[in-house]
Amino acid sequence: MEITVISAQGLKKSSLFSHHLRPFISLSTTPPSSSHGGGHRYTTTVDHQGGLNPTWGDKFDLSNVIDATFFYHKYSYIYLQLYTNRLLLGPRFLGWCAIPASDIADGFSPAGTVRHLSYRLRKKDGSRGHGVVNVVVKLDSSVFQARRRVDSDVQRLPEMNFGRVAIGIPVRALPAVGMRSSIL
Repeated sequence: MEITVISAQGLKKSSLFSHHLRPFISLSTTPPSSSHGGGHRYTTTVDHQGGLNPTWGDKFDLSNVIDATFFYHKYSYIYLQLYTNRLLLGPRFLGWCAIPASDIADGFSPAGTVRHLSYRLRKKDGSRGHGVVNVVVKLDSSVFQARRRVDSDVQRLPEMNFGRVAIGIPVRALPAVGMRSSIL
């Protein structure tokens, strides 16, 4: 799998005293707050010119980090963290977003297909932040071959449709036959 961090839009200055943003993105498959400091971390170059609308175009090959099982776990995400590189004080956190594995895998059919994805940045506490991050994801054939092997091992009934959103209205169970109820 290859992910390209394209750009960010609509960023906000980190403080009144900062004159220029020098943003970069850190990307990993482990949550930033995770206590297992393990995992691979990738970082884009610092964009010295883009300011509030930076562009990178940096590509990262995640095929040695992510295998087909990544797409079957409910809580599998790729985490992006946006920072600005301050000259004297070092990096300062600007926001984060998480790309669910289902957003990456849903709808891909031929290997090599690319998907353009955009995510709103969040503040440290998870509330809505300022800006949007744009990425492009490309899956290679090894992920599809592994998915087919796993799919062939799973017995599914024809009416089962996994991975889809269901929206409905909760209903109350009807009373048993012969019982009177004031509900009816």
